[in-house]
Amino acid sequence: MPELPEVEVVRRGLARGVVGRTVDAVEATGARSIRRHADADEFGGAVVGRTVRRVDRRGKYLLLRLDDDSVLVAHLRMSGQLILTADATRPRARHTHVVLTFTDGGQLRFVDPRTFGELFVSATRSRDGAVVELASLGPEPLDRATTPAVLAARLTPRRTRLKSALLDQRTIAGIGNIYGDEIAFRAGLRHDHRTDSLTPAEVARLHAAMVEVLDAAVRCGGSSLADGQYVDVDGRAGTYQHEHAVFARAGEPCLRCGRTIERVRFAGRSTHFCPGCQH
Repeated sequence: MPELPEVEVVRRGLARGVVGRTVDAVEATGARSIRRHADADEFGGAVVGRTVRRVDRRGKYLLLRLDDDSVLVAHLRMSGQLILTADATRPRARHTHVVLTFTDGGQLRFVDPRTFGELFVSATRSRDGAVVELASLGPEPLDRATTPAVLAARLTPRRTRLKSALLDQRTIAGIGNIYGDEIAFRAGLRHDHRTDSLTPAEVARLHAAMVEVLDAAVRCGGSSLADGQYVDVDGRAGTYQHEHAVFARAGEPCLRCGRTIERVRFAGRSTHFCPGCQH
């Protein structure tokens, strides 16, 4: 958490709220949050005076493209939040580690209780806008260019298990534990299904499930779990958790067949599935 849908919701909020604004000052009190930089002065020096031109997303990463062609990259990881406020005097939440103040007085605040998230400035300038630090990421699940054939080419040559492949960001970018479970359920495939045994029909189902689940989650503002750590830039929770078919529903009846949803430990993660619907 957060995964592609949550990060996309945050991206859209940032696109509405920071594009065209210029950074006037930076406070970075959490060294771990800017750990790729030598210190707060180096990080601030790369951002202060820069205007945000555009906000993109790559997998689970947010890309704030600046007017000198550098990119401010944000990765929320497990508990990070990017919160916009128009009032710089508004009390800051606990665990606010980085604050960007804009010339109009508003702020973008990076809050991260568990401090796994990070902000860093990539100085790499390329014609296609690619960020070199993210070069290993696989294709985007919701990109029209990511067809069933592309998905098959990423999955079927590998002798691994389905959920492990879905969670491997080098295979496909942006899917994590929640949506790996939900996509596998909608496709009718078990988490431990061998990827090299996937048939064209199964890949087609998987591709359709991937697009449907991720699109629906974005429309619902993402999934906010019981820990309450994911919110959008305005501090609002998502609602897709109410649509989960299997994730966090262990012991409850399957909404499709009535069998009991099971939870197992798989590849170091809690994995939820229906033994009746998934094969």
